[in-house]
Amino acid sequence: MTTFIQLHLLTAYAPANLNRDESGRPKTAFMGGVERLRVSSQSLKRAWRVSETFEEAMDGFIGKRTRRIGIDYVYQPMKNAGIADKLVMSTAKKIAEQFGKLKNDKNARDEKNLEIEQIVHVSQHEIALIKQLVETLIKENREPGDEELKLLRKEQRSVDMALFGRMLASSPEFNVEAACQVSHALGVSAVTVESDFFTAVDDLNKKEEDTGSAHMGDQGFASALFYTYVCISRDLLVENLGGNEELAKRAIAALTETALTVSPTGKQNSFASRAYATYALAEIGKKQPRSLAAAFFQPVRDTDQIPAAIARLKQQRDNFNNVYGNCSDACIELNAHSNEGSLAELLAFVSQ
Repeated sequence: MTTFIQLHLLTAYAPANLNRDESGRPKTAFMGGVERLRVSSQSLKRAWRVSETFEEAMDGFIGKRTRRIGIDYVYQPMKNAGIADKLVMSTAKKIAEQFGKLKNDKNARDEKNLEIEQIVHVSQHEIALIKQLVETLIKENREPGDEELKLLRKEQRSVDMALFGRMLASSPEFNVEAACQVSHALGVSAVTVESDFFTAVDDLNKKEEDTGSAHMGDQGFASALFYTYVCISRDLLVENLGGNEELAKRAIAALTETALTVSPTGKQNSFASRAYATYALAEIGKKQPRSLAAAFFQPVRDTDQIPAAIARLKQQRDNFNNVYGNCSDACIELNAHSNEGSLAELLAFVSQ
């Protein structure tokens, strides 16, 4: 049976704008009859995947999500090597097309049409194969053969691809099922999004001529204690990594540490909204996983929200265990509010 690792996190943010909608306001969602602050799972995963914490832990095992494979890895190196334009374009198109359908904008510069229509996740191994092939083609001043163009691989996947998956509409046989599922982070209480009106002053203004501001604007902000749920299929992760158990353990520990300590990057310069998880519950087991979000369908109204939210989360876990039987085989807690547990113990637990 599949082994699941589940993380339940409570992270408190002072006024911030971590993840904006199309109007620049903090994202929200209605739950339990009230509006809640929200951070999308896409925003969380992006912040975690490109963070220094994750990159340092997984150095050499992180891929790239890009549409510019044909431009950055083929067109520019061949162009810089002095290869004829016609050969450069045809080669770049052939290689880029292995990863998806190319743009066809008649008004764009030639190299812009080398972009893939949809962003694609490529592993470090695939990037290395592209670079190796391009070096050969430059030396031999030729186009790639049909066999050389088979650059997509099922083996040696990057850790982030193994965790978060890959979807290739043009080559579905190389799709990767995500081993990690991440919820949208939702505030445990009702929220009112406020507006910050601000002005900017021109330092060289001459007061006797112009006493007004050089710029005026406004930006939304709000504060919340967020509940975030992460579920990792350990067996699928090992499978996605070609059976490499040690690499899977490293990836789980790295993702867990990152999820607890890395914040989304939205409006950081304006709000310095960096936070560590105040509470974390980690569970390991083989039963069907479940979120504990039901604990917060009734919004927390206590003025001291952190202990109230922790109590609700633990009560919801106990209620599920009483009704369905133990939903995990083992668990561990980190509680920075009451100074219990440690990150080191939690990481050792999830990566056992």
